[in-house]
Amino acid sequence: MAASKPAIPKGTRDFGPDDMVKRNYIFETIKKVFRNYGFLSIETPAMENLDTLLGKYGDEGDKLLFRVLNSGDFLSKSDTKVLSEKNSAALSSQICDRGLKYDLTVPFARFVVQHRNDIQFPFKRYQIQPVWRADRPQKGRYREFYQCDVDVIGSNSLLNEAELLSIIDKVFEQLSIKVLIKINNRKVLAGIAEVTGSGDQLTDLTVAIDKLDKIGMEKVKEELLSKGFSQKTIEKVEPILIFEGSFEEKLNFLKKYLSTSAIGLNGIEEIMKVGEYSSKMKIKSEIELDLSLARGLNYYTGAIIEVKALETEIGSICGGGRYDDLTGIFGLPDVSGVGVSFGADRIFDVLQELNRFPEGENARAKLMFVNFGEVEANYILGIIGNIRDAGINAELYPDSAKMKKQMTYADANKIPYVALIGEEEMKNELITLKDMKTGEQVSATLDAIIKKLS
Repeated sequence: MAASKPAIPKGTRDFGPDDMVKRNYIFETIKKVFRNYGFLSIETPAMENLDTLLGKYGDEGDKLLFRVLNSGDFLSKSDTKVLSEKNSAALSSQICDRGLKYDLTVPFARFVVQHRNDIQFPFKRYQIQPVWRADRPQKGRYREFYQCDVDVIGSNSLLNEAELLSIIDKVFEQLSIKVLIKINNRKVLAGIAEVTGSGDQLTDLTVAIDKLDKIGMEKVKEELLSKGFSQKTIEKVEPILIFEGSFEEKLNFLKKYLSTSAIGLNGIEEIMKVGEYSSKMKIKSEIELDLSLARGLNYYTGAIIEVKALETEIGSICGGGRYDDLTGIFGLPDVSGVGVSFGADRIFDVLQELNRFPEGENARAKLMFVNFGEVEANYILGIIGNIRDAGINAELYPDSAKMKKQMTYADANKIPYVALIGEEEMKNELITLKDMKTGEQVSATLDAIIKKLS
């Protein structure tokens, strides 16, 4: 029987050395900005208890959770009636009590509650880890992907929202990606639901209009009708979704439209305040007020943020918002938070498509010593440490193979310089340095080589 061809699950990817150099460039760029704004990192487990995750992302989000089977004989405690009826939803709750994390925000809220006596509020944290969603794989959408989250929890100040907009602007400026930052406010959406007489259907409303960019106005109307919205209510909602204009024009439109809704007007005030703070922060990216932006996650209560790359079609590459009630679910009420999440995998795809990754990344070896044999290798071992101590990535080819093979290795691994030390070089305490790009060779002392490569 022939061995099966190795493969990985759909929606996941392997990353070789070249890809990892690029991914680490993204991670390091983002981390540097986060730290520059005073954020510290944490990590949480890949798995969370299902009762931590369920009910936090809406019905559609719950369906995308990867569940982990209980250890051992997981069927032994299951109900035989449920088994015979093949009721997968009921059976899942009996044989699974853990799930892979869907995002980093809910585990962060759990972390805050669990460690509340050990952290100082307001708590500013960043987190870069993989998450999993049982989604249908397609361009820019994976089942396993990394998120880079940055959050402030324990503060109601809208300065935090403005700082996050500044962080977004700075990250994408340093990654050389032109972006549009879209903002809205969940209170505005609640106001729209209120003035259209659908206040008790806010979740259904936001889930539907959040799909406007993907499925278009007619499909959104169909979904609202299927959820029990009347034709009259839909006609009241439509002007909001199709209104176009500047930031100020949209605000003025909203003030009239939501004039009878206290929560809606409160949302408008918050948008204006964030805009006022942001105007003083020299943000270069365009900020747009998008009245159809809803972000269907249930836990958002205030500002909503979404970022789109302007030079390629790939969907959202960053998003987030304000959540006032998330920690209350875990027993710590009245602790407000706000944060955004950068989608590293989509950012990778954007940079790859636009060919924006920098050349000569620091992760690669900068210098390779050719191995002419035992004597020369021993000599090199005595000096290569000095080069590494100077911060220069260097390696010695492990075998005394043919010169062509060693040069091919250096070329394939994009090592820019090769060092040759033979009998003559050892005698005169010199190193012959070859530039792999130009082919130029020079002989110099160890100190001179270190100075040149530094």
